[in-house]
Amino acid sequence: MIGSSCRFRLKHLFIIPPTLLTLGISTVYSAVAQSKLYNPMALPPSNEISDKLTESDIPTGLGGFARDYLVKLNKGDNVAIDLTSDSFDAMVTLLSADGTTLSENDDGPDGTTNALLFTRVTTTGTYVVRVRAFGETGVGNFKLKVTRLRPS
Repeated sequence: MIGSSCRFRLKHLFIIPPTLLTLGISTVYSAVAQSKLYNPMALPPSNEISDKLTESDIPTGLGGFARDYLVKLNKGDNVAIDLTSDSFDAMVTLLSADGTTLSENDDGPDGTTNALLFTRVTTTGTYVVRVRAFGETGVGNFKLKVTRLRPS
């Protein structure tokens, strides 16, 4: 028989259903895993980097891979984003912080498969510059440079 003090404790005991507990744990685990999986690198102060696109980078869903870089831009900045590679057909995309594509370029005006993107920034913030190969394949070395253009 259960004593009166034990019955009182059981009456106020909160039992979490197993499905709710599992949902809570999986949500926390998913958030931690996503923050570890997607962690774009900030461009150095020079806004220029030499790097390598690999099959370990972000799958694009189009058969290729992408690598993202963070860059801080100010409202009114006119920006040139130059992506060159001898290894793959370069494509560069500028994304807002929420992942919206603002602008992208596949082939620059020089007749090569390098990418050159010109755009004007309308809102101050941190943007993502996405480097990827055009089409389904392409990995290898590349150079990325973000330049703020100044009126003469």
